[in-house]
Amino acid sequence: MTKRVVLLGPPGSGKGTQAVGLAKALGVPAISTGAIFRDNLSRGTKLGKTAGSYMAAGQLVPDEVTNAMVADRLAQPDAADGFILDGYPRNLEQVVELDAMLAERGLEIDLALDLALDHVLVVARLLNRAQIEGRADDTEPVIRERLAVYRRSTEPISGAYAARGKLVSVDGDGTIEDVALRLHAACVPAT
Repeated sequence: MTKRVVLLGPPGSGKGTQAVGLAKALGVPAISTGAIFRDNLSRGTKLGKTAGSYMAAGQLVPDEVTNAMVADRLAQPDAADGFILDGYPRNLEQVVELDAMLAERGLEIDLALDLALDHVLVVARLLNRAQIEGRADDTEPVIRERLAVYRRSTEPISGAYAARGKLVSVDGDGTIEDVALRLHAACVPAT
């Protein structure tokens, strides 16, 4: 069974929601860089202030900050048997860094799941979420910038994992339950 998973997809594709459910089903932690950044922001830590200035502009947090944070998290005991990574890696350099982190322990990523979702739907979802949750970072100009950054930096990751035979694209449109069933089917081989 797949235990070390990278969850890919544009902002607003449902990665956070799906990571939690998939992690529970596989018995591993969901590790979200976005949640870690927001936690640091709410506590006013130095990392939170640094991350916040980038997030507010729709930019990615610098790799050195993110890499160190992820390495620390993956070294925690609950991640020893696997994990679902949500929001990392976000560029090809982070793929190399993640490979190195895991190689130190004789491990590698089992699977990269790409939640495919049309960008028009992404904008609509994020604007709706902004209204419901009052998220200041989800204005339309910021959303469009985040999507542009995603297209430039993150979409190429799919190609890297596809070249290794590790990528499965999963339709991210539909109910939470429907998407969850598709993701689970990709992780758990049919018997």
